[in-house]
Amino acid sequence: MSQREKALALQALHDAPEILVLVNAWDVASARLVASLPGCRAVGTASAAVSESAGYPDGEVMPVDLVFANLARICAAVDLPVTADLESGYGDVAATVTEAIRIGAVGANLEDGMRPLDASVGAVAEALEAGRAAGLPFVLNARTDAYLIDLGLTEERKFEEAVTRSRAFLAAGAACAFIPGLYDAAIIRALVDAIGVGKINVIGARGAPTPVELQAMGVTRVSFGPWAFRAAMAEFGRYAQERLLP
Repeated sequence: MSQREKALALQALHDAPEILVLVNAWDVASARLVASLPGCRAVGTASAAVSESAGYPDGEVMPVDLVFANLARICAAVDLPVTADLESGYGDVAATVTEAIRIGAVGANLEDGMRPLDASVGAVAEALEAGRAAGLPFVLNARTDAYLIDLGLTEERKFEEAVTRSRAFLAAGAACAFIPGLYDAAIIRALVDAIGVGKINVIGARGAPTPVELQAMGVTRVSFGPWAFRAAMAEFGRYAQERLLP
């Protein structure tokens, strides 16, 4: 597929009735592995996994040139559409998205960090305009951190913020609104109903609703963030420990 065809394919996955499942990769080996599995239709990266695997904490601490170098290798290694976790845009949303497109990505996560709503919507608009300028229908997964960052909000206020921000991001042209940090089925179902105007991405984890259950709730996309990386490292730790024992 050409890059444009990959972008259109990724958008179509968000429009399909079947939920899009992304088991997030962090390097070429993990991207190739997940891309080779039956049922994998796109590859997503996870910033925490990418950063931790390179020895950095999450949160735009890893130098952006290293982030791009890693992303470029992943895009070159797989034939599927790649959507990149670009955190908050590394200080320049338009430039970051433009570079991500140049090296092969066709979509991205962009988080709000619960900045003022106007600034967060503006960042969504900048990202999509960068895609248009590059001649690509860039597929943006706009993330709100209402349930992820502890800002001392009540549960009612978290819900209101998630609804307001998701609606605003979708109205600005995002393909999907991403609400991580939420695993309660009743709240997820209520959010889908309350947002009511577009597509929702949540994080999957042990004990959370399954993709089949999420699809029945009306969720469009489920991703697994850094959990695959951490599971892989836990298994490696067990393997290494068994061989280090006398």
